[in-house]
Amino acid sequence: MSIEDLRGEVERLRRRERALVEENARLRASQAPVTAPTTTLAGVGTARSDLLFTAADKTRMAMIVTDPNLPDNPIVFANRAFLELSGYSAGELIGRNCRFLQGPATDPADVARIRDAIAARRDVVVELLNYRRDGSTFVNELYISPVFGPLGELLFFFGSQLDLTRFRQREAQAVERTIAPRHARADDGVGFCIVELRFDGDGRAADYRVVETNAAFEDQSGLGAAAGRWMSALEPDHARRWFDTLGDVARSGHSARFKGALSRTGPILDVRAMRTGSGTQNRVAILLEDPAARQADEERREARTRDRKIEHDLVWRTSRDLLVVCALDGTCQAVNPAWTELLGWPASSLVGIRIDTLIHPDDGETAASAFETLRTGHTLSDLDVRFRTADGAYRWIAWNAIARGDRFHATGRDVTERRALEEQLRQSQKMEAVGQLTGGVAHDFNNLLTVIKSSTDLLKRPGLSEDRRGRYVDAIADTVDRAARLTSQLLAFARRQALRPSIFDVVQSVAAIADMVGTLTGARIHVATDTDAGTDADGRRLRCHVDADPSQFDTALVNLVVNARDAMQGEGRLVIKVRRADRIPALRAHPAVPGDFVAVSVSDTGSGIEADLLERIFEPFFTTKGVGHGTGLGLSQVFGFAKQSGGDVAVDSVVGVGTTFTLFLPRSQQAEVQEGVPDEPEPLAEGHGTPVLVVEDNEEVGAFARQALVELGYRAVWVKDAQAAIATIEANGQEIEIVFSDVVMPGMNGVDLAREIRRRRPYLPVVLTSGYSHVLASEGTDGFELLHKPYSVADLSRALRRALRERSALTFG
Repeated sequence: MSIEDLRGEVERLRRRERALVEENARLRASQAPVTAPTTTLAGVGTARSDLLFTAADKTRMAMIVTDPNLPDNPIVFANRAFLELSGYSAGELIGRNCRFLQGPATDPADVARIRDAIAARRDVVVELLNYRRDGSTFVNELYISPVFGPLGELLFFFGSQLDLTRFRQREAQAVERTIAPRHARADDGVGFCIVELRFDGDGRAADYRVVETNAAFEDQSGLGAAAGRWMSALEPDHARRWFDTLGDVARSGHSARFKGALSRTGPILDVRAMRTGSGTQNRVAILLEDPAARQADEERREARTRDRKIEHDLVWRTSRDLLVVCALDGTCQAVNPAWTELLGWPASSLVGIRIDTLIHPDDGETAASAFETLRTGHTLSDLDVRFRTADGAYRWIAWNAIARGDRFHATGRDVTERRALEEQLRQSQKMEAVGQLTGGVAHDFNNLLTVIKSSTDLLKRPGLSEDRRGRYVDAIADTVDRAARLTSQLLAFARRQALRPSIFDVVQSVAAIADMVGTLTGARIHVATDTDAGTDADGRRLRCHVDADPSQFDTALVNLVVNARDAMQGEGRLVIKVRRADRIPALRAHPAVPGDFVAVSVSDTGSGIEADLLERIFEPFFTTKGVGHGTGLGLSQVFGFAKQSGGDVAVDSVVGVGTTFTLFLPRSQQAEVQEGVPDEPEPLAEGHGTPVLVVEDNEEVGAFARQALVELGYRAVWVKDAQAAIATIEANGQEIEIVFSDVVMPGMNGVDLAREIRRRRPYLPVVLTSGYSHVLASEGTDGFELLHKPYSVADLSRALRRALRERSALTFG
């Protein structure tokens, strides 16, 4: 309800009030001689009731009645609406003068007007500030009317109350919204001032003082240095109309618009006047605007709007990027012609459909996440998804979008060629790495083969002493071990290594390796270890258990130590730390990974690594060391082990200061399983004619294995694939006591063969052997004994005896 509606309601109630008063007087006159009432009249909380007060109690307008015939003109009636407005109860109001509703901020001039009207027994309308019971204030438009009896005697004063607080606040906010920008900006040509009015004894505006102005005020008004001066002094012949209009605005709170000149020399202006501040301040804000200047401004704005619309239309029609406006659910509302040119879709066929129906199914989850981002009010940047063309093909589109209200605006750029070039670059880099890997492998293996070939040639010479023969054989054996380590490092980098994970405490492993670090680094490098990962709430040391291959962990740590030693050129400080971490930081274009990790860092005070080399240090055979100083596989082994174990490795380096490598591994919640030291079988133990089924597809390796087993005293049967192995087992019944099988074979692989044998013959032991297998890397050995290639005859003997012993333990308990 607007304030005008409320005023209409007030007038209706006032008329109803007068009619009720007249009816009440008529009834009193017809019943008994009238005397001035001297008792408290009926009201809320009183015992007596009549027509007048019953009607007043029912109205929504707050009303009170005072009795001027009683000392101090006390309140004798208050309706329910007034009690709700003031917060007082009837008992707290009845018998008191209304002045207790006033407070420090109530204008004494308003109180004086009320007092004068009561003394003169006349109507009065006053807007004043009253106080509620809780101390809060409200702007009260008070209507006071005297009520006379049939003989002209004064019976009561009726007071109708209208709470204008909410409306005055809205008016003030509207004024502030209107005048604040004008006041802040002087370059828009709109003059602004605030004036304070002074009224005479008859309530007419006698003069007004200019309180403040903006820079444009003087240009518009023709009045200079006006702030702080009275208009009567600034412009003695100022038109009376200005005083009357501004006075009405200050008193009533109604805004006014009119045309006029502030000075004799000033132009005719469009004037808007609004009351500002509280009604008791008698302040009015005035906006002054030259109509001709405003017309020119409007024409300029319209021209700019037309230009922007033309520019927008040109960009929309000529852009080679896809432009689209969508509802937040993805429904297309408008698309530009580039959709037809790039994807072949007519614009009319896209309006009204959901944009995600054009997205490649594999990108659906990414698109759904993007829509959710926009619905929450965030912007979308560089989202690459594939969009279907009209002929059924797909093109990569990079999207940027921003939400506005109930829709979002998006622009998409075709990046299909860019993606193809990036893929070509990746393939080129991959081929470069493969070429580098191939060259490095060839170089290292040729060195190893040179030693083996030279040793075998020397062994063939006649008359060779046993001592020299033994040295050549040892050289061949050592070279084979070096070749095995080389292939192990390559497999670790390729993440094709068959790991043997177990739960172990990293702190204990680091402490054990620390004992040998000094030997690796030399006396001039100071080595320090810090394995204090903190304590829990009970003061117990935090465990740092991981589920990984402990042997490969030791190798990775040694590789990091050797790398640090070489970077310091044999002199400096090396620190190994173990900590708990709650995330793996963002590495190599990958986002951060939150979780529970154990972080092992190795820091050195060496030469540091150049920034442009940091991206390449984990490549196989890449090294900054001189020829003959390292293979370039140490860090690649660390990287491969970390990745295959579910972790990662970070590097921070400052040239001339040093480098820190940090290995992150997922922390295991399980405790370390303590196992006793196994009782290893004797090497080269006699086989005692035990029948062994050898499954090996390679002719040379199969023949060697069979011959080695015969030399060890076993009865060996050799087949070349899994199907032949199963057929032999089924045909020979219980004669086969153990199976020795390769993993990588045509058809069924060795792991699947072992599982099938376990299903058919649960107590028939199987020993697997492999030098490389993606099956082992991804699935593991499934609990079967694994012998790594290359293996020695002694290793083969131990593996078979261990498997047979475990079979006996299971069979006979």
